[in-house]
Amino acid sequence: MDRAPGLSVRLKLTLSYAGFLVLAGASLLALWAALLRYFPEASIIGTTRAGIGGTLLPGRSSAQRAFGEAAAIVVAFLLVFGLLGGWILAGRMLAPLTRITDAARTAATGSLSHRIRLPGRRDEFRELADAFDTMLAQLEAHIAEQQRFAANASHELRTPLAITQTLLDVARNDPNRDSGQLDERLRAVNARAIDLTEALLLLSRAGQRSFTREYIDLSLIAEEAAETLLPLAEKRGVAIHASGDLTPAIGSYALLLQMTTNLLHNAIVHNLPEHGTVQLSTAIRSESVTLTVENTGDKLAPQLVSTLTEPFQRGTERARGDHAGVGLGLAIVKSVAQAHDGTLTLTPREAGGLCVTVQLPVAPPCTGR
Repeated sequence: MDRAPGLSVRLKLTLSYAGFLVLAGASLLALWAALLRYFPEASIIGTTRAGIGGTLLPGRSSAQRAFGEAAAIVVAFLLVFGLLGGWILAGRMLAPLTRITDAARTAATGSLSHRIRLPGRRDEFRELADAFDTMLAQLEAHIAEQQRFAANASHELRTPLAITQTLLDVARNDPNRDSGQLDERLRAVNARAIDLTEALLLLSRAGQRSFTREYIDLSLIAEEAAETLLPLAEKRGVAIHASGDLTPAIGSYALLLQMTTNLLHNAIVHNLPEHGTVQLSTAIRSESVTLTVENTGDKLAPQLVSTLTEPFQRGTERARGDHAGVGLGLAIVKSVAQAHDGTLTLTPREAGGLCVTVQLPVAPPCTGR
């Protein structure tokens, strides 16, 4: 942004200090000048009690001349002292601001690893520097996460395209190949690419919070998700147990339904081979509503669980298979929860499996449809 040149803050502070100092001195001198009115017009020679000698009391005119000379010297001294002292004092006070400005310019060039780390006791400049360091750390982490996401997304999208290219090359080199089998495989690969693209768009939509908020009941969303995935659960031999109370919240019905469906889908797919169970429940508290999905399964290390919400992280024991998804299920859940000012908590169960809890703000009592 182009701005007209102006005085620096340091010069403004210097002039302010000098101006206040000169004003204070001038006020004091004005007071002394007012007192001169009580001096007699002419000099008075007082005599002693014995009549010998005397004391000279200056008159008003002579006192004014002497006072004027002294006042000019004092004002000049205060002006020079105020300018010099104010310049030095302003420079010391604004030194932290210079470091903050240098750090901002460094960050503007793309280097986000630099930190100010301003020493000293807490004051306005230290708080500004600490806030700036926190902002730089968050920006650095966010950009690193975006770069990892872009790299992973490119890799995931390249895979179905590479498979499609390979199938087409094989079909072109072998005219006698069964076209029905080729068509089936191409459809499967294309469906996976479409699912991945839709998941990426959903993740972007949730992250940008570009949705309309409305009154919803989280328990009804849980029931709908359970009914939708019931055939998959029966096919894999997993029993779904749903329970809960009325849980009013404010948000996007479509996004919260997708979030719940993803959680339930993961709980069904990543379960025991036989006789697995999924516990789906909702609850209401004083200031929040919770959705909990708990399933049986293999034991998971806490270090592994902490990475499951990252995009395209499936864990060492979560290999691809039927209904394996595209690796964005829990990433979408986390993004949707954060977009609704909520939190996502993943806890490994001691007996095996995972317990996932989503906590959202409760809807105000006066809110209606």
